[in-house]
Amino acid sequence: MATANAKQELKSVETINARASTGQDATLTQQGEIGKALSVLLSDVFALYIKTKNYHWHMHGTHFRDYHLLLEEQATQLFAMTDPMAERARKIGQPTIRSLEQMVQQKRLASSEAEDLTAEQMLEELHADNQALAAFMRTTHTLTSDGNDVATTSLLEEWIDQAEERAWFLGKTVGK
Repeated sequence: MATANAKQELKSVETINARASTGQDATLTQQGEIGKALSVLLSDVFALYIKTKNYHWHMHGTHFRDYHLLLEEQATQLFAMTDPMAERARKIGQPTIRSLEQMVQQKRLASSEAEDLTAEQMLEELHADNQALAAFMRTTHTLTSDGNDVATTSLLEEWIDQAEERAWFLGKTVGK
């Protein structure tokens, strides 16, 4: 029994090595769809960045300093992913966003111009937006994985973790 399993495993390894030596399973596919998904995702990230900075600038109340610093940290993290995201689209031969108008047209997250939100309402909105962003990224992850785009898939895994952490911090701050 053990010998049969070892032989089957060896055959499997040989098959994988043979496919790899001919470049099979190594082709990146669905670049157009992946590029479009990255462009939309980048628009969402910029929208969330602006909303986070908006609330950072307009934060008030008892825990002002703590919330102000938390949102600055989160905005910095969001902005840090924009260049790698756009450059990844370019590396796979796809365009990325070219204008503010294009970003506004593509984004899925709502903007906010509200002037009367409490600190808790701001944090609750950002909590929900970060959860939505993580969900959008998971959908994109499925696409990149199916398209054999290992590099983008890997980046998305890190960004999903960051979005979930931001949502977790915001949720725990407002008692969710």
